[in-house]
Amino acid sequence: MSCRACGDAVTQFLDLGPQPLSDAFRNPDDSSDEFWLHLKAVVCRGCKVVQLADPGPVERMFHDGYPFRTSSSVRMSSHFAATADRLVAGLKSPDPFVVEIGSNDGTMLASIANRGIRHLGIDPAANMVGEALSRKVNARAEWFDATTAAKTRDEFGPADIVYAANTMCHIPDLHGVFEGLETLLADDGIVVFEDPYLGDVLRLGSYDQIYDEHFYLFSATAVARIAELHGFALVDVEHLEVHGGELRYTLARDGRPPSPDVAALVAREDREGTHSPARLEAFAAEVADRRARLRDVLVEECRSGRSVAGYAATAKSATILNYCGIGPELLPVVYDTTPEKQGRITPGSHIPVEPFPTDLADYPDTFLLFAWNHADEIIAKERQFVDRGGRWIRYVPDVRIG
Repeated sequence: MSCRACGDAVTQFLDLGPQPLSDAFRNPDDSSDEFWLHLKAVVCRGCKVVQLADPGPVERMFHDGYPFRTSSSVRMSSHFAATADRLVAGLKSPDPFVVEIGSNDGTMLASIANRGIRHLGIDPAANMVGEALSRKVNARAEWFDATTAAKTRDEFGPADIVYAANTMCHIPDLHGVFEGLETLLADDGIVVFEDPYLGDVLRLGSYDQIYDEHFYLFSATAVARIAELHGFALVDVEHLEVHGGELRYTLARDGRPPSPDVAALVAREDREGTHSPARLEAFAAEVADRRARLRDVLVEECRSGRSVAGYAATAKSATILNYCGIGPELLPVVYDTTPEKQGRITPGSHIPVEPFPTDLADYPDTFLLFAWNHADEIIAKERQFVDRGGRWIRYVPDVRIG
């Protein structure tokens, strides 16, 4: 295959085996065939972007039954409120227009709407758009591409800011996205997006960030090169301590000088060999080692007679469960607060998903924490569990129990 972003050759460095669609939680009595893909990660020799070799069909991932809500996390709700403040502070037009791609349930745009600023959320998940509309957010259930961009510009005029969070990495057709941005964005407008950062994935060994919905893992080097192909420049980068480490990228096409942080981070990535075969192969070896050690921990918990359950049926838990071969024999249940997932089974591994017990006495002895990127928030919430001797199994940044 060739790189979907620039067309250059790619090199495979990681094979996570057969994987189901990560958000395809099934009814226990559903005997129909599951959709599987072979999850392999490759790196482009030209633009350096890491990507999936054989991605699944996006229409089967993002639809009117999409189960993830941005507002489900207190921390992320606060993050997006602060993000809205930052975006609004940078607006200079007397009648600005802000567009969010992948607006989900409208958590970020609600803060924009409350200020009376013209805005539009674009998201293919009709159920999430419905929730955004209930928040008085202007949103539409559509895919973002050149056609949608042209229609939006005709109706609202050019956008001063196009924002996306944890969305650009979900779109395999980056050319289509940039065609849309070229059409929709005002000449002096900016694109701001944030996504999981390759450097943090390598540093933490968070290989569950590689799953079917994450078509790309971006870096400053890759984004700068991809943007340049489409007449944009990477003019700023900011590291974010959310979702296990992300970068916020700012793109422009009006000739403004880039922040010194851009060149500094690109140089750091080169110095640390972020995209080098040696670094990526070392990461792959670490992944295989963690798989063995996580299974060993779970087997020992079962052998010792301690009850174990999963905490949060996250999309990225599909990578862990299926790559590590963890099924109901090692993990009898996963607890989750999402109504759409409760009463169903996890993709591929077929572990029952249930609501959390209302009585602390019914909690397990040990939780396997899948939502590790929300660990501080979760552990503070579950303080009573810890106080009564409950333990957490974690696998980022290392496999440990305590």
